[in-house]
Amino acid sequence: MGFLQPDPFLNELTSMFERNREKGSVWVTFKRSSMKSKPQRNKLESAGETIEYRCLIRATDGKQKISTTVGAKDHQRFQASYATLLKAHMAALKKRERKDKKKAADGDTKTGSSKSKKPKKL
Repeated sequence: MGFLQPDPFLNELTSMFERNREKGSVWVTFKRSSMKSKPQRNKLESAGETIEYRCLIRATDGKQKISTTVGAKDHQRFQASYATLLKAHMAALKKRERKDKKKAADGDTKTGSSKSKKPKKL
């Protein structure tokens, strides 16, 4: 689809998550960018001008690619909306199996104690 404003990007990302709910993946990447080419950026740095960096966000599901940029002023609002979106669409993740602390401690002492035993004298 291409380059979008932040709000339409979140709407399109929501529909991308919906399309891939049963089967499929969505990849989202964040990158710091000045949105200028390297030669142009080098000229600005040598002239002493400061460069305003933006956050470049890209999303793809393998078939469709969308992207947007977010400035420092809009970052808090965008991050809150993005977090809400992720919480709503990541319900299919499996919970991590955690070992019980007592069982793990008992298992460590059993294996550790057999190594520290002195050999029997005959």
